[in-house]
Amino acid sequence: MKKTISILVISIVTIFNNNGNSQTSSSIAIATPSVQNLFITSKLASKLMNIEITKLNLYKVYDEFDMAEITKSHPEFTTDCYGINCLTNLGNELKVDYIMSGSFDKIGNKIAVTLKIIDIKNKSIYKTNFKEFDNQEAELQRMVEIVLKDMHGLVNSKETLEQLSFKNEVITSNNIGKINNSGPRIGYAFLTGSLSEFATRSTLQGGLDIVPAISMIGYQFEKQYVGTESFSALFETIINISGLEQSKFMPTVAFMNGFRFGKSGWEIAFGPSFGLIKMSSGFFDTDNTYGDGANAYWSDQRFNQDQQSDYNSLNPFNSSTQYTEYYQYQAAYSTVKSKYPSTDNYDNNGKVKISTKFVIGFGRTFRTGALNIPVNIFYSSVKKGSMIGVSVGFNVFKSKEQINNKI
Repeated sequence: MKKTISILVISIVTIFNNNGNSQTSSSIAIATPSVQNLFITSKLASKLMNIEITKLNLYKVYDEFDMAEITKSHPEFTTDCYGINCLTNLGNELKVDYIMSGSFDKIGNKIAVTLKIIDIKNKSIYKTNFKEFDNQEAELQRMVEIVLKDMHGLVNSKETLEQLSFKNEVITSNNIGKINNSGPRIGYAFLTGSLSEFATRSTLQGGLDIVPAISMIGYQFEKQYVGTESFSALFETIINISGLEQSKFMPTVAFMNGFRFGKSGWEIAFGPSFGLIKMSSGFFDTDNTYGDGANAYWSDQRFNQDQQSDYNSLNPFNSSTQYTEYYQYQAAYSTVKSKYPSTDNYDNNGKVKISTKFVIGFGRTFRTGALNIPVNIFYSSVKKGSMIGVSVGFNVFKSKEQINNKI
């Protein structure tokens, strides 16, 4: 029984040894590969191939020193020897079973690696594989490893594959680019809230005394920084003057980021707007306490001047009645100031300050040849007020810088 078990063990060990020897019994040599548009030389690329095929432990690998005698006497094997016939002749001279060759090509923003193993006896391709990688030339050795392992049915690291794989990007049409479209804009807006109150307020109280709706005329500078067939992103600068039809001059400038979708030209844009406005510190006499009308606006300056005027008109006090009246005025002033704390408000008699708004617009650009006609509805918000309006303009296609210049 012991003798039978010993024989069985010896047989199994012999079978495994034979299998192991059969894996490395075939000989292979590495031919000089083709290298295009890369910094690496063909000689160095062949060394990378030699290292990685040796690490597989599947062949008896000839190195450059084993091949030196043949390549020295046959220099044609080291240049332009890429076809089956030439590689077969090299294999016969070296007396190997296989010859491995390949190509390394940088094409645009990717590296294409092709490796093939020629069966010398049958004068045919034994194995071949091709893969595209991201443009990371420093990782060529890992690329060779991936191609060889895949060629022989071995498992590659998923992490390495993900890091080196070539990602197909969104196709950018050649007739899409960075477009510079600029043109005039005209529009009309309705004022609400604090802006409407300021517009309709009497000029005696620091208002504009106009209809709470104003025209707009300006110019838009537009620059696309992303452009594809279905999406584009653009930066807009809009210089605008409002209220000219009502003898008012109200300049603003807006800086907006916009997005345009599809060939139909739907778009949305948003950003800050800056302008000049006059403001003062004061209050609204909502209950007509001071007798200048309900909701009358009193700036602190006008209020103090009025108080001083009353004082001057009664001083010197010639009678007890005037003295009493003066203190009645003072009591009224004190009541107003305690009831209506001062806040900053629009006042055409006040000091010039920079005003800020947030603008958002939505619309569509209609195209006719090189002519673009944008139609937009916009909303501009400020503290306790807003502007709602529509603008129409036109711009002519002026210039385009191609963005599809990677190749």
